Amino acid sequence: MRTGQVLMQAYMNEEALRLTLETGYAWYWSRSRQELWQKGGTSGHVQRVREIRTDCDGDSLLLLVEQEGVACHEGTYSCFTRRVDGSPKALIDTAFWPIQPDDTVPYDIGSILRELTAVLAERRAHPDPESYTSRLFRRGPDAYCKKIGEEATEVVLAVKNRDRENLAFEVADLWFHSLVALVDQGLSPADVADQLASRRGRRREQQKEE
Repeated sequence: MRTGQVLMQAYMNEEALRLTLETGYAWYWSRSRQELWQKGGTSGHVQRVREIRTDCDGDSLLLLVEQEGVACHEGTYSCFTRRVDGSPKALIDTAFWPIQPDDTVPYDIGSILRELTAVLAERRAHPDPESYTSRLFRRGPDAYCKKIGEEATEVVLAVKNRDRENLAFEVADLWFHSLVALVDQGLSPADVADQLASRRGRRREQQKEE
């Protein structure tokens, strides 16, 4: 709400609006599952509603919210991260981290990885037919392993072309699909951190011996 950034678009019926007004948190209606759902009800990425406005025709609502964590099921802060022209230069800074009016320092990497992992776990536990992430989980290792291979190749090409801007974008894609694999295999970034810490510890021991 402080930034005015557009986060997402969702369908709301009369009951969802009633719950939103009563609880102060955003509720929506899933037309595919035919059920009510609270934004962040499982992941914790809730939306505290501060104001509701309607358009001139009275058939659309605008919710001004305080977003906890991320809004998009893909793990980005906003759902609106791609340009119509298909440019790969997504709005990386605002895709993963909210614009802060008096603080331009983004979340630390540990926080964003934990939040993204929670989103992925929610999509695996509660599939959404319209979700790209849910489709990856449904199709299994063949699907996300293919994407990991493709994104790794894109990272290599960006490095060889010295394309720094696109490199960050491609690494983000590679990390995302790698996290899908971790979650599907019952692992998390913490398991990777343990491996890195272990290797760092072994290196320190080797340095002492030298």
